[in-house]
Amino acid sequence: MQDTDEPTMNAEEERRRMLGGFIRTQRQFANLSLRQLSSMTEISNPYLSQVERGLHEPSIRVLKSIADALNVSAEILFEQAGLITGSEKFGDEATESAIRADQRLSEAQRLALLAVYRSYVEANRDEE
Repeated sequence: MQDTDEPTMNAEEERRRMLGGFIRTQRQFANLSLRQLSSMTEISNPYLSQVERGLHEPSIRVLKSIADALNVSAEILFEQAGLITGSEKFGDEATESAIRADQRLSEAQRLALLAVYRSYVEANRDEE
């Protein structure tokens, strides 16, 4: 039996935290400060900070604005937010599972690699 004073995170909180981490990672990959992203999206700096920390669940409009500014697919952010499911939309589930299971990668690296993989799959879907 585990005795801990730490509150357990429910699925909703975990999803918000993962979304925020994904947004933060994409912002850092784009070499943007929080203030720069705020200016590009016309979303307040404090609100964006809270989204990145998983304290707020952004609206579809906010997610679309962030996706446009970061040059990532809005669908990827919608999936990260739990608004759509990606398993049937994106490529090979075995590839995604392998990325998720690779212990050599940090969580931020896994999320970024999944986003890149999915964007390539989506971009090449029309060529099939």
